[in-house]
Amino acid sequence: MQGSTDNKHAHKHSHTGHDHAHGHGHSHAPADRKGLLIALIITGGIMLLEFFGGLITDSLALLSDSGHMLSDTASLALSLVAMIFAVRPASAKNTYGFYRFEIMAALFNGVTLFVIAGFIIWEAVKRFGSPPEVASGTMMIIAAVGLLANLVSAWSLMRKSRGHDNINIRSAYLHIVSDALGSVGALLAGLIMSLFSWYLADPIISVVVALLILRSAWGVVKQAFHILMEGAPPSVDSGAVSAALRDIDGVMDVHDLHIWSITSGLDALSGHLLIRDNASHQAILQQAVRLIEQDFGIRHVTLQVENSAMEHGELKV
Repeated sequence: MQGSTDNKHAHKHSHTGHDHAHGHGHSHAPADRKGLLIALIITGGIMLLEFFGGLITDSLALLSDSGHMLSDTASLALSLVAMIFAVRPASAKNTYGFYRFEIMAALFNGVTLFVIAGFIIWEAVKRFGSPPEVASGTMMIIAAVGLLANLVSAWSLMRKSRGHDNINIRSAYLHIVSDALGSVGALLAGLIMSLFSWYLADPIISVVVALLILRSAWGVVKQAFHILMEGAPPSVDSGAVSAALRDIDGVMDVHDLHIWSITSGLDALSGHLLIRDNASHQAILQQAVRLIEQDFGIRHVTLQVENSAMEHGELKV
């Protein structure tokens, strides 16, 4: 006997030995895509401004930030494409749909942050020996414009988007925030060079910004990799879920319990319940499904209910 339940709507059908309750949700509102699109346009424009500004002023801080923003422009575009793909319906070939495209986009975005940070550090180290003279005044003006644009992009993304817990949105947001850090670093370096003509400030602050970028990138990469490895959601204690199911009257054992995330905000659970021979399969199944949804927030549930007459081989996972 088996049951499952999902998001938004529910319909039931029955056949020998099975009773299912299904629903399908987790769609992204147009507002999510609008926020990403606005951020993409702003970031692309400032990228060009900082690139040419860096060439004119010979500022590594500006050039490195424009390189970072090039990555961000591509990453925001990828996040937007991933969000469009994610709403495509499931098919016989892709039974979970394309939700994982968002996770792969987030992982790619996190990895690109590592690459950009490494490039910035490499270039900064080469400049430590003989830092070039930088046109700090022009550099500060361009950095200020970049910072303002980054703040507008971040505000637009968070205000327009309702998926704050979505790792795809989060990775895009972190790219924008790291851009803002780069602009702040460029402003600070420009101020120091303007006041003290200490041009070593440019590569030093660039390294500091790169390290901050690495710190943010690690969180995104770690979370995306955890989801792709079918790890249990951080918000769900699998031990507590197992104990709660065992506490249901009539349940003797819980085994082969698996909890994972299909994508951000869409968790799933499967498992086997061994019950007493005289217990009501349907009553226990209904109670278990409701408990998991209400206590642990998991709506995509598949449970196989067994008694002593059921025999199956040992599962590998």
